[in-house]
Amino acid sequence: MQLHLENHVVAITGGASGIGRATAELFAAEGCRVALWDLAPNVAAVADELRTAFGAVAPALGCVVDVTKRDTIAAALAATEAQIGPIDHLVHAAAIGSGKFGFPFTNVPPAAWPRVLEVNIMGMANVADVVAPRFTTRRGGTMVFLASVAGQMGSQTDPPYSASKAANINFAQCLAKDLAPHGVRVNTVCPGMVQTPLNEGVWRSWHDAQPPEKRRSYADWAAEKIRAVVPLGRWQSPADIADTIVFLSSARAAQITGQTINVDGGFVMHW
Repeated sequence: MQLHLENHVVAITGGASGIGRATAELFAAEGCRVALWDLAPNVAAVADELRTAFGAVAPALGCVVDVTKRDTIAAALAATEAQIGPIDHLVHAAAIGSGKFGFPFTNVPPAAWPRVLEVNIMGMANVADVVAPRFTTRRGGTMVFLASVAGQMGSQTDPPYSASKAANINFAQCLAKDLAPHGVRVNTVCPGMVQTPLNEGVWRSWHDAQPPEKRRSYADWAAEKIRAVVPLGRWQSPADIADTIVFLSSARAAQITGQTINVDGGFVMHW
């Protein structure tokens, strides 16, 4: 299937690692020009690696961005436009967890909530606020926001993260309605069980709270959880999530907007 994305410009928050990086690599393989917007200081080095892997076919740029600071997003957008062109697609993958195992929720003190909400909710609002006017002026563009199945099911693992992901889904629907008259499509992708530093951090917070006799390795803990909750019985990979993000950004998905797509091995099913 041809996605016809050659020479399109894509900005990806959280693009230096995990799902964001896998998405950047897939867009680059499709011939896109990719801008990585990430708080990680190695973001420029990751962009260099993309250029090495894909050469002149897919120019890449790395910008240090803190999504809680609107001015850094605006600066990254200006740099992206100047160096690789006006953006056609936004992928927002930047997010954090509380670092606490939240079952019961009282394990997560109220003081741990604001930072998660600031990054995951206000970060999304800041990015949308900077990028949307560009898309509406050009009468086109796509936005894909990375949420989580946790945002649909009230996950007890990390309540602040779960609540913030529910907000991401809802706000993406608001954006989809606002921007549709301008030819801009907005969708949300919800991963299930993916081996990322964020997922491993959930295990670590659980592990550290257990008495020694109840502790299990990350591999054993995750395998037990997958057997219990994922019908297909296996991890989802960052590349699995990237496949859906890139498809939703393409003209092949021209009639898809305001949708929440689960890439979760059947973890969450709706009747």
